[in-house]
Amino acid sequence: MYGEPALPADFTHFPYANPDAPKGGEITYCVVGTFDNLNPFILKSMRTTARGVIDTIFGNLVFESLMRRNASEPFSLYGLLAESIEMDPGRTYAQFNLDPNAKWSDGKPVTPDDVIFTYETFAKKARPPYSSRMSKIEKIEKVGEHGVRFTFNDQSDREFPLVVALTPVIPAHAFDKATFDQATLKPVVGSGPYLIDEVVPGQRIVFKRNPDYWGTDVPSMRGFQNYDRITIEYFLNGNAQFEAFKKGLCSAYAGSSYTGLDPNTIARDFNFPAAQNGQVIVKSFESKIPPAVSGFFFNTRREKFADPRVRRALSMLYDFGWINKNVYNGQYHRTLSYWQGSELSALGSPATEKEKELLAPYLDEVPADVMDGTYGKDVDKTGEISRDTMRQALNLLQEAGFKLDGGVLEDPQGNPFGFEILIVSAEQERLAAVFQRALSRLGIDVSLRMLDDAQIQQRKQTYDFDMLISSVGFSGTLSPGIEQIGRWGSEAAKVEGSFNLAGVANPGVDAMIDAMLNARDRESYVAAVRALDRLLISGAYVIPTQYSSDVWVSYWNYLEHPETSPLNGFDLSAWWRKPE
Repeated sequence: MYGEPALPADFTHFPYANPDAPKGGEITYCVVGTFDNLNPFILKSMRTTARGVIDTIFGNLVFESLMRRNASEPFSLYGLLAESIEMDPGRTYAQFNLDPNAKWSDGKPVTPDDVIFTYETFAKKARPPYSSRMSKIEKIEKVGEHGVRFTFNDQSDREFPLVVALTPVIPAHAFDKATFDQATLKPVVGSGPYLIDEVVPGQRIVFKRNPDYWGTDVPSMRGFQNYDRITIEYFLNGNAQFEAFKKGLCSAYAGSSYTGLDPNTIARDFNFPAAQNGQVIVKSFESKIPPAVSGFFFNTRREKFADPRVRRALSMLYDFGWINKNVYNGQYHRTLSYWQGSELSALGSPATEKEKELLAPYLDEVPADVMDGTYGKDVDKTGEISRDTMRQALNLLQEAGFKLDGGVLEDPQGNPFGFEILIVSAEQERLAAVFQRALSRLGIDVSLRMLDDAQIQQRKQTYDFDMLISSVGFSGTLSPGIEQIGRWGSEAAKVEGSFNLAGVANPGVDAMIDAMLNARDRESYVAAVRALDRLLISGAYVIPTQYSSDVWVSYWNYLEHPETSPLNGFDLSAWWRKPE
């Protein structure tokens, strides 16, 4: 994205992959949920597509993109389906020259026509964000036998060529454009290292290695996807998933979402025989990227949460001090920034002149402590919620027209104020119950509703909630880019199925994202992201919870991993099974 890639043109493999990793054996991943679809690009069943087809945790087993990201550096791409790229300094076009050896799993070659078909089909039939990518493209042309040239329009930005490079490509001969948007359980054809071997809807999907996989010796793929067979088993809830892991049915476990275990869980639950005798290993990996944003999401589409003063007041009542002490044994830190712990964060740094210039039209939205970098100072040292904090929260609510009458908080219309929090796990219930208790002290009536995975996904997709706890689509990153439009952009707030769960529709936020995407140097980029961070913090769209920079993973001792780790701590797709 900026400067030069870290690896030389003749690199042989990514730093966190072992090019000599033995191939063979099987692995079983266990996940919570269900599935009824094998096409990950469509709106229907978008939250119940089988894992692994394209997957940020287990790797893209079936579909591939033109280029591949190196997770050891913030944002650099290297060739996959494309063996080279041509691009002008202004990034007004990008020509991808396909690897002549690239083939689909049925043996047919990957062609420029497939790339063009992908974009034409996605524009008409795919879900966001795939459906909107043609809006930044003026034309796509075939160049010779292996080249495909994208010419971008004035809606494009400097990151967009990288977005194009990371977009999965589908085969024109294996999909019908007319029926593409319909869910399917028929195994799909891709160019990736695996074939779909077995499908038991809602229960299991099995992938087997394609013995004729074209990309075995592509440098960006060396050392990855080392198993002959990958099984993904589905469970109704996290408890069932963990019990299956304890019995040896699952090879690795890093929590229900595979983002890492918390130390409290390790201390409490890892006293079973296999963990005590060394058959199950528990190991921490250091994450060098900002923590994933996880917390209580306000649905600001609802009138009760439309006023930022109300959201700020409620945010003050998340009892991090009590939770950290009693739930996490004091081992966590409070999350307050969307890029915490990096140079992109607004915490602890007063706004620079570049930031002030960007934020000038929106300064009335940003509190003074957020601008001068003192917001959240010493937050980790605070104890349980004090009377003074309660008083400050009540003052904010009163400024917004609320009043406390007989121990009941009333909104500006005189109605008792309350809302519902949707939860999907026992851990979420613990956090929500502590929050509920604190809010009750101000006369706020909060109810908790436990839903199963399918129910919560439907509610998310249609924004049918007051508040929920989530982190979906909010992985930490040192290279925020176009995905921020889907998370915070005004247009995404109106589109069903987007990641803008909070319904953020703020011109200032849109302007900062635009400045970020069009920054031509690192200084301007950092200023734009920090300015965006200040606006998101000020808007209080989410009540972030807590994080740890240690990422804990448990696995059976027949698995092995490279000595070097990527920035995010670990990459399961680079692990392998020890030879018998």
